[in-house]
Amino acid sequence: MPIVMPSLNVWPGKMTVPNKQLIRLDLNNPVFQDALFALQKEERLAVLDTLKKLRQLHWPQLYADKGLRWEKIASIKPPEGISALYSLRITRSCRATAFRDGDFLRFLTIHSDHDATYGKK
Repeated sequence: MPIVMPSLNVWPGKMTVPNKQLIRLDLNNPVFQDALFALQKEERLAVLDTLKKLRQLHWPQLYADKGLRWEKIASIKPPEGISALYSLRITRSCRATAFRDGDFLRFLTIHSDHDATYGKK
Protein backbone atom coordinates (compact mmCIF):
# COMPACT_ATOMS: atom_id res chain seq x y z
CA MET A 1 0.00 0.00 0.00
CA PRO A 2 1.50 3.40 -1.00
CA ILE A 3 2.33 5.85 1.72
CA VAL A 4 0.78 9.30 1.29
CA MET A 5 2.69 12.16 2.88
CA PRO A 6 0.11 14.94 3.34
CA SER A 7 2.70 17.42 4.57
CA LEU A 8 4.37 17.26 1.12
CA ASN A 9 1.04 17.57 -0.72
CA VAL A 10 1.81 14.73 -3.16
CA TRP A 11 -0.11 11.85 -4.68
CA PRO A 12 1.40 8.38 -4.61
CA GLY A 13 3.74 8.02 -7.59
CA LYS A 14 3.49 11.70 -8.55
CA MET A 15 5.56 14.71 -7.58
CA THR A 16 2.74 17.28 -7.54
CA VAL A 17 -1.01 17.42 -7.12
CA PRO A 18 -2.75 17.59 -10.54
CA ASN A 19 -3.57 21.18 -11.61
CA LYS A 20 -1.88 22.54 -8.51
CA GLN A 21 1.34 23.83 -10.04
CA LEU A 22 2.24 27.34 -9.01
CA ILE A 23 2.28 29.84 -11.83
CA ARG A 24 5.76 30.65 -13.10
CA LEU A 25 6.25 34.09 -14.66
CA ASP A 26 8.13 34.94 -17.85
CA LEU A 27 8.74 38.70 -17.96
CA ASN A 28 11.46 38.59 -20.62
CA ASN A 29 9.52 40.02 -23.57
CA PRO A 30 11.21 43.34 -24.51
CA VAL A 31 7.88 45.01 -25.38
CA PHE A 32 6.51 44.11 -21.94
CA GLN A 33 9.70 45.30 -20.24
CA ASP A 34 9.73 48.64 -22.11
CA ALA A 35 6.13 49.33 -21.11
CA LEU A 36 6.75 48.24 -17.51
CA PHE A 37 9.81 50.47 -17.10
CA ALA A 38 7.94 53.41 -18.68
CA LEU A 39 5.23 53.36 -15.99
CA GLN A 40 5.22 55.91 -13.22
CA LYS A 41 6.75 54.65 -9.97
CA GLU A 42 3.43 54.18 -8.15
CA GLU A 43 1.89 52.26 -11.05
CA ARG A 44 5.05 50.17 -11.53
CA LEU A 45 4.99 49.18 -7.84
CA ALA A 46 1.33 48.17 -8.17
CA VAL A 47 2.26 45.97 -11.15
CA LEU A 48 5.02 44.34 -9.10
CA ASP A 49 2.54 43.64 -6.29
CA THR A 50 0.26 41.87 -8.77
CA LEU A 51 3.15 39.87 -10.21
CA LYS A 52 4.07 38.79 -6.68
CA LYS A 53 0.46 37.69 -6.12
CA LEU A 54 0.47 35.72 -9.40
CA ARG A 55 3.58 33.76 -8.33
CA GLN A 56 1.67 32.52 -5.29
CA LEU A 57 -1.36 31.28 -7.25
CA HIS A 58 -2.15 27.95 -8.86
CA TRP A 59 -3.62 28.04 -12.37
CA PRO A 60 -7.23 27.32 -11.29
CA GLN A 61 -6.97 30.20 -8.82
CA LEU A 62 -5.94 32.60 -11.59
CA TYR A 63 -8.84 31.50 -13.78
CA ALA A 64 -11.31 32.07 -10.93
CA ASP A 65 -9.86 35.31 -9.50
CA LYS A 66 -12.46 38.07 -9.99
CA GLY A 67 -9.92 40.86 -9.47
CA LEU A 68 -7.50 39.68 -12.14
CA ARG A 69 -10.27 39.09 -14.71
CA TRP A 70 -8.46 36.51 -16.86
CA GLU A 71 -10.15 36.78 -20.28
CA LYS A 72 -9.50 35.20 -23.65
CA ILE A 73 -8.92 37.81 -26.37
CA ALA A 74 -11.05 36.72 -29.31
CA SER A 75 -10.38 39.85 -31.40
CA ILE A 76 -6.67 39.07 -31.93
CA LYS A 77 -5.43 36.01 -33.77
CA PRO A 78 -2.60 34.48 -31.71
CA PRO A 79 0.80 33.91 -33.32
CA GLU A 80 1.57 30.44 -34.65
CA GLY A 81 2.33 28.00 -31.85
CA ILE A 82 0.17 29.85 -29.30
CA SER A 83 -3.34 28.50 -28.77
CA ALA A 84 -4.85 31.73 -27.37
CA LEU A 85 -3.97 35.16 -26.03
CA TYR A 86 -5.39 36.36 -22.74
CA SER A 87 -5.88 39.65 -20.97
CA LEU A 88 -5.66 40.15 -17.24
CA ARG A 89 -6.08 43.17 -15.03
CA ILE A 90 -2.65 43.90 -13.63
CA THR A 91 -3.63 47.13 -11.78
CA ARG A 92 -6.76 49.28 -11.60
CA SER A 93 -5.74 51.11 -14.76
CA CYS A 94 -3.52 48.56 -16.57
CA ARG A 95 -4.16 45.31 -18.36
CA ALA A 96 -1.56 42.90 -19.65
CA THR A 97 -1.62 40.41 -22.48
CA ALA A 98 -0.11 37.01 -21.93
CA PHE A 99 -0.41 33.35 -22.80
CA ARG A 100 -0.02 30.11 -20.93
CA ASP A 101 2.90 27.88 -21.89
CA GLY A 102 2.90 24.87 -19.56
CA ASP A 103 3.50 26.21 -16.05
CA PHE A 104 4.63 29.58 -17.41
CA LEU A 105 2.54 32.71 -17.78
CA ARG A 106 4.41 34.51 -20.57
CA PHE A 107 3.72 38.26 -20.63
CA LEU A 108 3.67 40.05 -23.97
CA THR A 109 2.43 43.60 -23.33
CA ILE A 110 1.09 45.90 -20.67
CA HIS A 111 -1.33 48.75 -21.47
CA SER A 112 -2.85 51.54 -19.44
CA ASP A 113 -5.36 51.97 -22.28
CA HIS A 114 -7.76 49.03 -22.02
CA ASP A 115 -8.83 49.23 -25.69
CA ALA A 116 -5.21 48.77 -26.80
CA THR A 117 -5.11 45.45 -24.96
CA TYR A 118 -7.83 44.10 -27.24
CA GLY A 119 -6.25 45.37 -30.47
CA LYS A 120 -8.74 48.22 -30.93
CA LYS A 121 -6.10 50.97 -31.06
